Amino acid sequence: MAVGKEILTKIRSVQNTQKITRAMQMVSTSKMRKTQERMRTARPYAEKVRTVMAHLAQANTDVEHPLLATPETIKRAGIILITTDKGLCGGLNANSLKRFFGKVQELKDANVDIDVCCLGAKGLSACQRAKMNVVASAIQLGDVPKMEKLIGPLTVLFKKFADGELDAIYIVYSGFINTMKQEPAIEQLLPLTPQHMVVEHTHSWDYLYEPNPLAVLEFLVRRYLESVVYQALAENMASEQAARMVAMKAATDNAGNAIKQLRLVYNKSRQAAITTELSEIVAGAAAV
Repeated sequence: MAVGKEILTKIRSVQNTQKITRAMQMVSTSKMRKTQERMRTARPYAEKVRTVMAHLAQANTDVEHPLLATPETIKRAGIILITTDKGLCGGLNANSLKRFFGKVQELKDANVDIDVCCLGAKGLSACQRAKMNVVASAIQLGDVPKMEKLIGPLTVLFKKFADGELDAIYIVYSGFINTMKQEPAIEQLLPLTPQHMVVEHTHSWDYLYEPNPLAVLEFLVRRYLESVVYQALAENMASEQAARMVAMKAATDNAGNAIKQLRLVYNKSRQAAITTELSEIVAGAAAV
């Protein structure tokens, strides 16, 4: 049986770890509320941009834009992978990477080459280990998504698509369901399909354009794509804080259970030592 001093050292070590996990749980709880509110406030803008763009596309079916063109076959695709910069958030990144590599294998089976844009350090590290073709990346995104950090990497993929170097662009991120549930999601970002253009009204729309319909549609398409990526990043950040809060709470509870078990072992060890000493004293007294 372990010596009592060694057990006390283990107990103090687990207690120190428990303090850290409890502090991280409280910090994640505070950040989670802010990220969820930010995620919800970003949704109306993205939905309104989608509605206006759908109206424009329906009103001008003869206007062709490079970002709206649908290729006959997909020979090369781009994937935007959104992960976290930090760990200690349970299986959040592992689930997203599993979905990502599943899509990669699906495209490779169809003889499709892949370019990857990584947003987040964890995804970048995984792609580098897998020797993927990473054409753009952004790390250290912080707790608040900022478009100035995203425009550069996103422009690389969008320009490749507009120039005909890419036939499709997908985005992979962790979708926020609720505090206890986050699911990896994958969406086709480009080319835009009719499902992206769903509107409730069936009547026709008429607009006056300045300077011309193509310039307006180009500006609106780019704003729409940026808003979709921003929304996905906001959801991923909300999922990160929720997953970290749950993981740290589980770690804190497990540390408490470990401390109880170690105290039980320590008490048994001390009781055994006391019993042994008493037996030796009684035996010595009987011998005298």
